[in-house]
Amino acid sequence: MTGIKQNYARKYKIPIDDIQFNFKVISDTKSVDTTKRPEDGMFIDGLLIEGCRWDCEKEVLEESVPKVLLSPMPIIWLMPVKTSQLKRDHAYECPLYITLERRGVLSTIGLSNNYVTMMWLPMQRQHSTVYWVKRGVAMITQDSD
Repeated sequence: MTGIKQNYARKYKIPIDDIQFNFKVISDTKSVDTTKRPEDGMFIDGLLIEGCRWDCEKEVLEESVPKVLLSPMPIIWLMPVKTSQLKRDHAYECPLYITLERRGVLSTIGLSNNYVTMMWLPMQRQHSTVYWVKRGVAMITQDSD
């Protein structure tokens, strides 16, 4: 992710500290060609979400299907942008972890070695961040199997 920011900063000649990510969930792969590398940013495939699921038709977070702990996420496009161009209206700030264990050893810079980043995912208007936090919603890169 740091490399993506560095490449973007060099390409557009802007300070790397002024770059953040917008997140676009690609529910319909016909709308975006995910077989090729995007002009800017990167595609992430294979993430799982715990505590809810992604509704591909409404393109928002939705309640989990009963008795389903983990649901697959569609491809997510991490798009680097200048901080002033961030689009995060009515979105859940979802943590991304490497494993289901939401703990890890703290590194020298104070971050867990299991934590990756926060991703903003669109949610329905009637829901708030607290709604999804109470359900323990988080994404992971791999399950324990």
